Amino acid sequence: MIQTPSCRSTSLEDFGEFFRDVYAECEAQNVPADTAVAENGIGQFEINMLHTADLLKAADDAVLFKRIVKGVARKHKLVATFMAKPYGTRSGNGFHVHFSVNDAAGNNVFNDGTDTGSPVMHHAVAGLLGGMAESTLLFAPHFNSYRRLRPDTHAPSAISWGYENRTTAVRIPGGNPAARRIEHRVSGADANPYLVLAGILGAALVGIQDEMKPPKPFAGRAYSERLPKLPADWASAVNAFEDGEMIPRIFEPTLQSMFVACKRQEIAGFASQVTDLEFSAYLEIV
Repeated sequence: MIQTPSCRSTSLEDFGEFFRDVYAECEAQNVPADTAVAENGIGQFEINMLHTADLLKAADDAVLFKRIVKGVARKHKLVATFMAKPYGTRSGNGFHVHFSVNDAAGNNVFNDGTDTGSPVMHHAVAGLLGGMAESTLLFAPHFNSYRRLRPDTHAPSAISWGYENRTTAVRIPGGNPAARRIEHRVSGADANPYLVLAGILGAALVGIQDEMKPPKPFAGRAYSERLPKLPADWASAVNAFEDGEMIPRIFEPTLQSMFVACKRQEIAGFASQVTDLEFSAYLEIV
C-alpha cells in the first residue's frame, strides 16, 4: 500500500514512474515480479510473483520485493507499507500463497484429471485446516495483524476451504486440472515469508502423511458462525501456537518456544502503552 499526504489515487497510471522503477529493480535483482493490479484499498496494489520450484528462493524473493518497493517509494517521496491493516475501514494487505506438489517424474500430484482434485490434494487441504488455528501466529504475527482477520473484510476469519470461494481460508482455483493448486489466503503481508511457507507446506505434508480427510468444501459465505474460527486476537494465537500438536512436527522446539517468548514480550509492550483513543474516551468522563 502506497500513499502521499496529497494523493490517495488507486490508479496504476498515476504511479506509472514508481512501478517502472519497481520492475527495473526487480529485474536487476532477479525477483520474478509479474502483473500489477489496483486493489480495493486506498493506494493499494498487488504484484504477483511468478511460480518457482525453489521454495527458499520464493521466500527470498518476497523479502527482496518488499525492500525494493520501500526503497523505490522513498525515491519517489512516497511511503510504502506492508502492514496488515493500515486503515481500519479499508481492505487489508494479504500475502496469498499458491502451491502445488510434483512427484519425482514432474507430475502434479494434486491433479487427477477432474475439477475436484486428487485424494492427495484433499489430504493436504485437511492438514492445512487441521493446523490452521495453531499456525495463525505465523500468518498474523503482530498486534495489527488481527485487525485484518475480520468478517467481510476480504480476508478469512473462519477455518474453511472451497472451490473458487474467496471468502474461505483455503481456496482451490479453477482452470486447467494440470495446473491444480491450493491457495492459502490467511497470511498478511506483514508476516515472515520463511515461516509462512514452512508452516503452510509443513501442515500440508502432515495431512498427506496422515491421510487426513477434510470436511466438505464450503460453497457459501464463509464468515458464517457455523464454521470454526481462527484465533480472534494476538494472545489467543500465541497460546494456540504454544499448545499446538502439529507445530512440533513442523518446527524445532527451540523455534516454537522462542517465538512464543518473543511474541509475549511484544504483547506486554503493547499492553503498557496508553493510546490517544483511551485518553479521548476516558480522560474526563471517569
